[in-house]
Amino acid sequence: MSKERVYVASDMHLAAGSSERERTLCTWLRYAGERSGEIVLNGDVFDFWFEYGTVIPRGHTRLLGTLAELVDGGVKVRMVGGNHDWWGGSFLTQEVGVTFHQEPVKVTLAGHRALLAHGDGLGAGDRGYRLLQAVIRHPAASFLFRWLHPDVGAALARAVSRTEHREERPSPKQQARIQALANWARTRLQEDEDLDLVLLGHTHVPTLEEVRPGGYYVNSGDWLRHRSFVVLDPGAPPRLLRWREESAGVEEVVG
Repeated sequence: MSKERVYVASDMHLAAGSSERERTLCTWLRYAGERSGEIVLNGDVFDFWFEYGTVIPRGHTRLLGTLAELVDGGVKVRMVGGNHDWWGGSFLTQEVGVTFHQEPVKVTLAGHRALLAHGDGLGAGDRGYRLLQAVIRHPAASFLFRWLHPDVGAALARAVSRTEHREERPSPKQQARIQALANWARTRLQEDEDLDLVLLGHTHVPTLEEVRPGGYYVNSGDWLRHRSFVVLDPGAPPRLLRWREESAGVEEVVG
């Protein structure tokens, strides 16, 4: 166990699909918490999350309880808002105790200087999404959405989510976005020599690329198909691994 070690994962999309994914994630979280001092969940932990004043989205009791136990036990839990759960707020930070970021942020993780971002809206192209993002994240839009009954809001979110219909192989359009995001990460590393890592999610494709000596682009992949995650240790290159529930262990992601 190393309290300086950091685990990173993303794109669980809980509530899209069976509860088995949540149970497996909680097992992994406890595993990571026993072996590290910090866990980073880099966006789209939930397939939809919106905090009303006094109403909490149903269906995440075990995950929220596990996160609270980790925090109470001294493990720092850092969450990044993704395109499905950017609207996190005071419940997550005050009641559960996580640190929540809505925007890309530079942080030090296991001694590595890292740029941490989910990845939506970054890179060249995708102007339509960036325009939509500006609208739905505007304070006025959040204010109006909050006046909807929670059941209505959740139904609307399920109607526009395409998570359950996501193809196993990326479409040509998705491939273009994957490449654009990788290019964005490479540029950040080339322009800022103080950066050791660019940590992203969003693409659902596990990626580990040494862009320059000591400078890595790492995409943690997803838990829909890969159950992949990243391990950061001081003074060592990042490792991209895959969770194997049956043996409570891991295997290195290849390719």
